[in-house]
Amino acid sequence: MHCPFCRHEESRVVDSRSLDDGTAIRRRRQCQSCGKRFTTMETTALTVVKRSGVAEPFDRSKVINGVRKACQGRPVSNDDLAVLAQEVEEAIRSTGNSEVDAHDVGLAILGPLRQLDQVAYLRFASVYQDFENLQDFEKAIHELREHPGAREILQPKLFTR
Repeated sequence: MHCPFCRHEESRVVDSRSLDDGTAIRRRRQCQSCGKRFTTMETTALTVVKRSGVAEPFDRSKVINGVRKACQGRPVSNDDLAVLAQEVEEAIRSTGNSEVDAHDVGLAILGPLRQLDQVAYLRFASVYQDFENLQDFEKAIHELREHPGAREILQPKLFTR
């Protein structure tokens, strides 16, 4: 770690704190050479691999934009979508994998979206679970009626490769 003031390479950690959402650590450091203090943020990189093989950093705004389409005309606020995106990121990070397929991100959205709005869930699930006919919709609706609060129904196990 280079000191931003004198470019010396050695510093000591004075204080460490986890951010509220647990995705980063804030460290207060002091340069061993000039004695000035500075702050660093440490985060783990979460990479999404698309079908084309291209890898890019995970972006909560992409989750929000994708879900927003399914929530059109539904009573879902921007704050609800932000919370959903945070839940999705936390679920993906909890697997311990630093790289995840884009399709798996879509599947990770299903549980929190089901809790948020069942109509939006059906819209989203029809794409990510490849509904092919009316029977697929009927089965999903039946499962929603039988287990309205469940998160795992219809959602395949993620990250089992």
